[in-house]
Parts: sequence; structure tokens; C-alpha cells
Amino acid sequence: MSTPPTAPLWPDPVRAAAFAAWLAPTAQAHGLLSASVRIASADASFRRYLRIDTATGATRIIMDAPPAHENCAPFVRVAQLMLDAGLNAPRVLAWDEPNGFMLLTDLGAHTMMDALAAAHPAAALPLFDAAIAALVRWQQASRPHVLPPYDEALLRRELALFPDWYLTQHRGLALDAQARQTLDEAFSLIVRHNLDSPSVYVHRDFMPRNLMLPASGETTLGILDFQDAVYGPITYDIASLLRDAFISWDADFVTEVTRRYWYAARAGGLPVDADFESFRQAVDWMALQRHLKVAGIFARLTLRDGKPKYLADAPRFIAYIRAIAAPHPELAPLLRLIDRAENVGGREIRN
Repeated sequence: MSTPPTAPLWPDPVRAAAFAAWLAPTAQAHGLLSASVRIASADASFRRYLRIDTATGATRIIMDAPPAHENCAPFVRVAQLMLDAGLNAPRVLAWDEPNGFMLLTDLGAHTMMDALAAAHPAAALPLFDAAIAALVRWQQASRPHVLPPYDEALLRRELALFPDWYLTQHRGLALDAQARQTLDEAFSLIVRHNLDSPSVYVHRDFMPRNLMLPASGETTLGILDFQDAVYGPITYDIASLLRDAFISWDADFVTEVTRRYWYAARAGGLPVDADFESFRQAVDWMALQRHLKVAGIFARLTLRDGKPKYLADAPRFIAYIRAIAAPHPELAPLLRLIDRAENVGGREIRN
């Protein structure tokens, strides 16, 4: 028996009234059936998404993004950039900017993740090829000075999430001067490698849960959750596609898909390394930055925002970090610090 749709709850009566006042004229203008509003999904931010039926039998998505916490302007800007690039992104049909309500086209309810199984990588290749095709098209549309720069300052702010939230707040590890020096040296090395890569448009969360299986009438994957897009290392999005928070692939499969992307990028005129091994190593350095950042974010989501499900996936990222850092002697002090925090060979360290 299927679970009946869940009507949205509005703990804040003022926001509930604002939504009702927005929905009434919007429903009339766009042929929406107001009584059909139900929960579609939520994400790691303060945004949530509602689904609503139309009089013609189609569906639309409503973004509920409280303006005190969320700025929708980047979403609108990047959505148009993606549409201009020929990608399958949501179209903004109506936007109440002061109150943070937005009506969007619906890209469907089934993500690429729904169709993946780590035990069957060969069956996943066509979907990864489709994701690569979308990624290359997105990167080919790149222009400087359009999106915020993914520069050293931003890379370092993201890396700081790991000691600030994962090591100290989650694991209770006291960071003395030596530990701080270890982190600073490792982070400087990571940032230097990342900034060596050419810059393109970066989705910044290009992973199977944010890619939608083609809906009726579509032939390409839909793309969601792109509001944090920046202009930065070409290695970032392929790294996030293959080192996911919710599914892990065999190393040989990761290399194969990375190679497929590299071939497609070269064929598309993108500035990747002429040598695949050099590119693969650059992707690893970028992935290391992302893994450290995500572990910190997952700790913050649990400890600050009350979303414990994310921290349950942190061990996957610690394993990613170890696998990438292990071949690099210069990262051995970082690994020893992580081992202390993770209680490898010793007692658990907590405040």
C-alpha cells in the first residue's frame, strides 16, 4: 500500500498566512489545484519543496525558502544559466521574492540515485555517461566574472569546517599548536593543488541525488540544487559525482568513469590535462578538499541544525579521505591526526 501524500505543516502562522495569500492568485494564474499541495522533499538547508497538481494533470514544484535563511536570487540566476546552456533545469514560473515562495516546473520524482546499485556498476555506466554529457555542456558554457569565484578564501573557509565542526565539536579533539600546524600545512597543500586546475562553472553538488531521471518528453537528466554554483576548478564536479555521500564505488569504476569524463571533456574543448594520470591525480586532490568539507558540514548539520541523518554518513567520507591521502607521505601527519580523532588504535577522545 502506497503512503498517502503528506500535506505541509506550517509551524509559523504568519508564514502560513503569507503562503495562502501567495498561492491563491498564483493557482488561478497557472491552473493549479490548491488542495493538492503536498511535501515533495527537503534538503540540508532551510529550503523545502512542495508538489502541486495542475488542472491539466501535470505537476509543479513550489519552493518554500524562508528569506531570513535563504537567498533565492542565486537559484534564479543559475537556473537561467543552465537553461541557456541547453540543460534540463527547472524553469521559474513565479517568484514571490520578499516571502521566498517560488513556482517551478517539475523535473520528476525519481533521482539518478534511485536507479543505481554499487553491486552493479556496469548497469550504471549509461547513467554516468548521461551525467558526463550534462556536465560537459555546463562547463562549455563557462564565462569568467559571471559566478562567484571558487578562490583560495572560499576553499579555506570550506576546509575550516573540518576542524571546527568535525574534529572539535563532533569528536571532541583538542587541537594544540602542533595539530593546528598539521592542518594548516595539509590545507595549504590541498588548496595549492586545487588552484592549479583551470576554472569553469562548478555546480558544487553534482551528485546522483541531484540529478533526475528523464521525465516524460525529456531525453536528458534533470539538474537540481545548483544555487551554490561558482567559477572554479574543473576537477570539482566530476569528483563529487563519483565520491558520493550515499553510495561508494569500486576504485576501478571510479577511474573508468573519470576517464570517460576526461575523453568527453577533451573532445568538447575543455581545459583538462593532456595526460589522463595527471588529471586523475588533480581530481583526487579536489576530492580530498570536498571530503574534508563535507565531513565538517555533516557534523554541523547534526550538532547545530538538528539533522542527525547526515552525520551517519560521515564514516564514508573519512574512508574517502584515508584512501586518497594514504599514497602521499606529505599527508601522513593529517592521517595521524584523523586516526586520533577516530580512535584508531586507542581510546575515544572526547571532551
